[in-house]
Amino acid sequence: MLRMMLNGKIHRAVVTEADLNYVGSITIDQDILDAVGMLPNEKVHIVNNNNGARFETYIISGKRGSGVICVNGAAARLVQKGDIVIILSYVYVMNELATSHKPTVAIMNEDNSIREIIHYEPEATVIR
Repeated sequence: MLRMMLNGKIHRAVVTEADLNYVGSITIDQDILDAVGMLPNEKVHIVNNNNGARFETYIISGKRGSGVICVNGAAARLVQKGDIVIILSYVYVMNELATSHKPTVAIMNEDNSIREIIHYEPEATVIR
């Protein structure tokens, strides 16, 4: 049996752009992708902390060091520049490995630099 588990999380990234006319996806700074183990074309869930919107799309690599978090295409209607988002990726894990699987979580600063990398989901903890 396989279980779908959280694999990578970008926690509290700031949307830098929303481009309705682009052909779908989310553009993410490649340095951030490397830090959390996400890949271009990977499916991700995005949660908008400002309005509660939740949606899925795929990743496009953005310029290294740019801090870009740009929601493209129709999903751009679900965010505004400056919104706080959480970006989640998942992986299928064999059942016997599920309890030992550790996600990689990037806690972001307001400028989309990484403040901290952790490998657990803090219980009942508010991270700002």
